[in-house]
Amino acid sequence: MGEIEEKLESMGITIPEAIAPKGNYVSYVRMGNILHLSGHIPATSDGLIKGKLGSTLTVQEGYQSARTCAMNILATLQKELGTLDRVKQIVKIVGFVACTDDFDQQPSVINGASDFFVEVFGEKGQHARSAVGTNALPLGIATEVECIVEIEP
Repeated sequence: MGEIEEKLESMGITIPEAIAPKGNYVSYVRMGNILHLSGHIPATSDGLIKGKLGSTLTVQEGYQSARTCAMNILATLQKELGTLDRVKQIVKIVGFVACTDDFDQQPSVINGASDFFVEVFGEKGQHARSAVGTNALPLGIATEVECIVEIEP
């Protein structure tokens, strides 16, 4: 078990199993020491976090959904790398928020993923980011997060 996995354990966080892609794509593409990860969904042991911000979900519920997406990103990274200690830098995330037309707090929602990465990786978790609102996401999910990560060779 690596240092990051030990830190997660001390935080009371168990990384879930990596989720297999549900379509004609792969979970990530590796280019040298850079991993481009596909969008990850808010899947939990209880099912998907579904809903729409500004209607059926609060900002705090959306924040938890984005945090769950980030946990699922760590599952993919752990499966690929063997240990999360090989993460050199979270470079960029793009977060999508299913929301009503008048909802304008997408950054507050996607902070769930951003805050989690910084909590886990410290400075290595600081990243560039986009937070985008959309009228719908696949399967009725509340958030989706994709990520670019630099890894140690």
